Amino acid sequence: YPLRRQRQMCIRDRVSTQSTGTHFMATKKDSILDLNQYREKKINVKFNGGREVTGILKGFDTLINLVLDETTEYLRDPEDPYKLTNNKRELGLVVCRGHTVMCVSPTEGTEEIANPFNTYLSLIHI
Repeated sequence: YPLRRQRQMCIRDRVSTQSTGTHFMATKKDSILDLNQYREKKINVKFNGGREVTGILKGFDTLINLVLDETTEYLRDPEDPYKLTNNKRELGLVVCRGHTVMCVSPTEGTEEIANPFNTYLSLIHI
């Protein structure tokens, strides 16, 4: 059963198998995102549940676990969870679990725009 043992090892080690004739060869999974271009730069990260932080990307892995330094969390309005307040909380060095990361974007070269759907929704109510 050497072929079966190789497949089990590949599944256990979280690597994909690639068929090459009668042998199976294990290859590492590639990351979905290429975050190397943002290393040592300031990024914004949005999480499931609505939290948002900004920090300097120090490291990451294939599961999008992130290590951020000089991290600041932007607090939300308790009455309206979709609205950010001017309140912030300094967190310092943090590890962000990749399972909860929804969005990663650089702070340089991006700007916030007005929600185009607000005007559409106001037209519907007329």
